Amino acid sequence: MKKKAYLVFLLCLIPAALFAEGDGAVSYGILSLLPPLLAIVLAFVTRQVILSLFLGVFSGALMINNWNPVIAFLRTLDTYLVNSLADGWYAAIIIFTLSIGGMIGIVNKMGGTQAIANALAKKAKTPRSAMLVTSVLGVIVFFDDYANTLIVGPTMRPLMDKMKVSREKLSYIVDSTAAPVVGLALISTWVGMELGLFGDAFTALGVDINPFGVFIRTIPYTFYNIFALVLVFMLSARGRDYGPMLKAEKRARLTGQVYRDGANLMAELSDSSAVSEDDSKKLRAANAIVPVLTLVLVSFIGLWYNGYSGLEDAPAWYSFKGIQESFGNADASVVLIWGAISSAIVAGIMALSQKIMKLGEVFDAFVDGSKSLLITAIILVLAWSLGAVASEVGTADYLVGAVSDKVPGGLIPILVFLISMLVAFSTGTSWGTMAIVIPLAVPLAAAYVDGDPSKAPLVIAALSAVLSGSIFGDHCSPISDTTIMSSMASGSDHIDHVKTQIPYALTGAGVAFLGYVLVGILHVPVAVALLIGVAAIWAIVQFVGKKPEEA
Repeated sequence: MKKKAYLVFLLCLIPAALFAEGDGAVSYGILSLLPPLLAIVLAFVTRQVILSLFLGVFSGALMINNWNPVIAFLRTLDTYLVNSLADGWYAAIIIFTLSIGGMIGIVNKMGGTQAIANALAKKAKTPRSAMLVTSVLGVIVFFDDYANTLIVGPTMRPLMDKMKVSREKLSYIVDSTAAPVVGLALISTWVGMELGLFGDAFTALGVDINPFGVFIRTIPYTFYNIFALVLVFMLSARGRDYGPMLKAEKRARLTGQVYRDGANLMAELSDSSAVSEDDSKKLRAANAIVPVLTLVLVSFIGLWYNGYSGLEDAPAWYSFKGIQESFGNADASVVLIWGAISSAIVAGIMALSQKIMKLGEVFDAFVDGSKSLLITAIILVLAWSLGAVASEVGTADYLVGAVSDKVPGGLIPILVFLISMLVAFSTGTSWGTMAIVIPLAVPLAAAYVDGDPSKAPLVIAALSAVLSGSIFGDHCSPISDTTIMSSMASGSDHIDHVKTQIPYALTGAGVAFLGYVLVGILHVPVAVALLIGVAAIWAIVQFVGKKPEEA
């Protein structure tokens, strides 16, 4: 009887255990690494990004809710996924992404991107020149990383396919000329966030600074951004590759197969967008150039207008300072929607005025283009949800606390660089990493200097190390939104993009690490460190890289 009573008592506890919710106020220690690590490992093993991200979110919800699988499943759906879409910024990015897809669908239906490919093909006669053109275009679109990837990838994809350049290489160029360029630009959608973090960090020390002046001083020390761009242009100019990218380029160059068999492409042109040979002479590059220019101009002017209208005691709107402060104060998510919808409207009007499509066909093309990015929208929502879970279980806090013990001053930039890399890789967000690490890096470095810390090379190097490490982790992490969008914009398999890009990102990070050793420990002038870094990249490309045609 006692055993039966005990069993009945246990059975009565099961419903309570199943439906009891936790408050999440627990220190999870090393277990806080579980959600991002599970998602990353599963993404590589299974190649199923959606499933991997979902299970990563679920594992975090499981920890937060006392390891209760039922409640964890419910909270994954009704809290983390819903909250990701309920956030105004994230919702705007989804609308922007789908709208860009719609505009691209109309442009493709008109044959605009094919016309650009044909026009550029007259200048780009070789894969090498095609890659250089793509790299240059990536630098030109400097004001926003999302806009960069979604303009450069679809525009250059037909040309790169024609020149037998792999989708993996295209997505690498797109990814590596997006965030690194925007991170160095004096006027961009990142500047406001970075200046705000700089100002808050120094204010906490009781130091009054000019945040923009500090930002300018960080640029030469932002080694990863600089060396990542140098590597892109060096690989493109020399026509050499190494690691998994060499295998992908060899496949594309020798067989014309720009993506591997069985690749799960993030986006692909539908058959209905193909242009027949009979219509090839009627193709107009303006049908792609004008909508893309509309996107760029409306976004650029919109950032200026949106930011300036919210400034108090603003300088003259036409002055450099006025432009810079306007961009820093702008709500990029809203402005990018303005640009995307405007460009789609312009594309539709052009299609109707040239009698290429009827009104119904324009909307069908827009919807078809948006559908091609649905998978991307799903992955973005899951990635944001995983970031929220990682924040709640304290993934970043654990990483920072585990490696931020007392160290010699010269090691501060190196330590901060490594911390930022780990946090960004684990959470998939460069902005989130900057927000977490900058308030820790500034006082840590300032403790080793006398006088004004805002002008001390050690503090500036530490700040730059945060910016560099954040973008490196963002590049390597398969759960990063910009990495996902680069795969989508290039029509690449996402895991193939991550696998082929990691060796190049590690190369840039390794040379950046050398740079921080030179300036932090050996006190080498930053200009000399940059020259040594460029020479190191040239040597790696020259002696490790091989030409795909000759490999």
